[in-house]
Amino acid sequence: MLNLAATPEEREVTARVLDLAETVLKTRRPRTTDFYDPYRCRMVARVIEAIPDLAARVDGGNPVAERSRVFICPDFLAAKELDTELVFLEIKGNFRYAGASHRDYLGAILGLGLQRDKLGDIWVSENGAQVVAAREIAGYITAGLTSVGRVSVTVREISREELKPPEPETKDISTTVQSMRLDAVAAHGFGLSRSKMVREINAGKVYLNWRPCLDPSAQVNSGDMLSVRGRGRVEVAEAGGRTKKNRIALLLKKFK
Repeated sequence: MLNLAATPEEREVTARVLDLAETVLKTRRPRTTDFYDPYRCRMVARVIEAIPDLAARVDGGNPVAERSRVFICPDFLAAKELDTELVFLEIKGNFRYAGASHRDYLGAILGLGLQRDKLGDIWVSENGAQVVAAREIAGYITAGLTSVGRVSVTVREISREELKPPEPETKDISTTVQSMRLDAVAAHGFGLSRSKMVREINAGKVYLNWRPCLDPSAQVNSGDMLSVRGRGRVEVAEAGGRTKKNRIALLLKKFK
């Protein structure tokens, strides 16, 4: 299975998952991975589902989570409601005069000495944020997080039902391209020249469906997610009809 991983990082993830799988087979007790992006979650789930007697469940707190854990268990437990080792936290403070961004909350939590791979999504609201985290670090956050920036905060554990993931804010971009090459579509989505986008791709900064892509000519399809490090994400919402000049009409959604 390690041979199927395309990059050293993917091989490392696969090796860790195979170690967890071996532990589950030996002990018949469930185990949970760190948080991964959607691509790596799918990759891990495929690895587990290829192993007899094991099952995998992806859980990030809500169906559209950007970061989730993969719960690995014996297949006879797959249909049961089991604890996937997630904790949901609410951070509250008076941010009326000093707003805080996702980066501010993430920095404050990591400043406690915690690792990023133990944190899931962080949803920022007007007066605080909700955080999905691994159960093993919840106590460190509730006890240690007393401020975000210059604002004093309190932290409490909440139920899954109390989670309020925000509706993503997007900007529609209607455009046309000569072909569905990655460099062409991404250039329009992120407002860059095609040559600049090629440089970004060659530098390893561009991701296609959460996976690094170094091929400017890679084909993009409707429903694909493009991201550029430091520039955000763009979804290919629609791709299809041809214009009179035989170009492909696109509807892109740029996430704010």
